[in-house]
Amino acid sequence: MSLDSTTGLVELFVVLVAIATAAGLVFRRIGVPYTVLLVVVGLGGVVVAPGLHAQVPPEVILTVFLPGLVFESGYRLDIDELRNSWGAIAFLAVPGVLITAVIVAGVLSLAAGVPHELGFLVGAMLAATDPAAVIATIKRLRAPERLSTLIEAESVFNDGTAIVVFTVALAALAGGQTLTGAAVALVVTVVVSALIGVVAGIVAGRVVNLTDDHLIELSITLVLAYGTYILADSWHASGIIATVVAAITFGILARRGAMTERAQEAVETVWEFAAFLLTALLFVLVGLAIDIGALGTALVPIVWGIIAVVGARALLFYGVVGPANRLLRAPEHRFPAGWLNVMIAAGMRGAVSVALALSLPPDIPQRALLVEIAFGIILFSLVVQGLALDPIIHRSIPQEAKRAAD
Repeated sequence: MSLDSTTGLVELFVVLVAIATAAGLVFRRIGVPYTVLLVVVGLGGVVVAPGLHAQVPPEVILTVFLPGLVFESGYRLDIDELRNSWGAIAFLAVPGVLITAVIVAGVLSLAAGVPHELGFLVGAMLAATDPAAVIATIKRLRAPERLSTLIEAESVFNDGTAIVVFTVALAALAGGQTLTGAAVALVVTVVVSALIGVVAGIVAGRVVNLTDDHLIELSITLVLAYGTYILADSWHASGIIATVVAAITFGILARRGAMTERAQEAVETVWEFAAFLLTALLFVLVGLAIDIGALGTALVPIVWGIIAVVGARALLFYGVVGPANRLLRAPEHRFPAGWLNVMIAAGMRGAVSVALALSLPPDIPQRALLVEIAFGIILFSLVVQGLALDPIIHRSIPQEAKRAAD
């Protein structure tokens, strides 16, 4: 299936909406996680009709789907809960991404014979938990507010960081970056992206304060979500980081009176629907993009990659986040130890990793192998971890806490 023509895009859109709607009806009856069901539907469609296999331009995922998804999530984030968990989020968003990429590179190099620099590229593709996968799942599970905030915030922030790390790694592989230059580029990009987001959020907050028409206010949020991404991307910054910071900034101002109450209700309702639609379309599209038949040739590195990704996440939480949480002086800032299990299981990879894998230049050595490794790990992550998350939450979070959160 080609996405190169306008007619092809419209046809694909209609088909995906129909599939997503049908999957939603089935999901309510059988209880399988919605995101898992959508991916399986996409995969099954390719198996039954190979012509449905979609050649997805990575720009479609990165510029059409992700800005809307991360804006909706950033706008909804509870700023008080975000402040309480900021240390863990900052660690996972930057050092955590780099540590994961290094571990994946080391395991693939030692166990599967993948050159270290290529293994690091795979690690960068898979270092971030995917916001679409995580947010869609967490919304459904009625987890405590602080846990939801921690997982969603980690996802939307380290998503942007991973894209920056991947871009810098590609430049270094091409000989255009030294290690020092790469580190400086990473820091500068993150800081500049955050500043763009803050300024955009403040400007939008002041503009929206000039009107009490909820339709105009809603339109401003749409311009903010996608305009911030486009602006940051055109300045070679991280559009995702800029967009989520803009959403958080705007959300704070909106709740402090910049928007009318009617407008806030409209924004929450419309963006909730937009996030549902974007998520549904995106996961079917991910399923259509993965060729199961091609994964068999990379089975060994895929298995080692899965071990590396899951092991790196366990190390980050059991080895760093958990001990740091126990050392907090203020008991109210600590979270239950059982949450660590949930946060590890919630580390699903998805559309962002698919987009990065598809964006690998054609002249990268062993490109086909790298793409297959990434797709195999993504498939395991979405299906196996997606199915495991429900029982892990039920076992790790006391029912009283869940009821209190409701």
